[in-house]
Amino acid sequence: MVDGAQRKKPLLTSREREVFELLVKDKTTKEIAQLLFISEKTVRNHISNVIQKLGVKGRSQAVVELVRMG
Repeated sequence: MVDGAQRKKPLLTSREREVFELLVKDKTTKEIAQLLFISEKTVRNHISNVIQKLGVKGRSQAVVELVRMG
């Protein structure tokens, strides 16, 4: 049996994945906010969090890395 400490935690939250799925589809921050019913600031926060988690320099690099990772 695997305890909680041994389970691998997903790198991204489900919302971060949603935001980046839309970025890959070439949606703007404003469009993503409207589609997900969140503010543009929240979209930017999700993007910043992912950039930090991946250790990349910008959203384009984050998109490339996430596509590479699957």
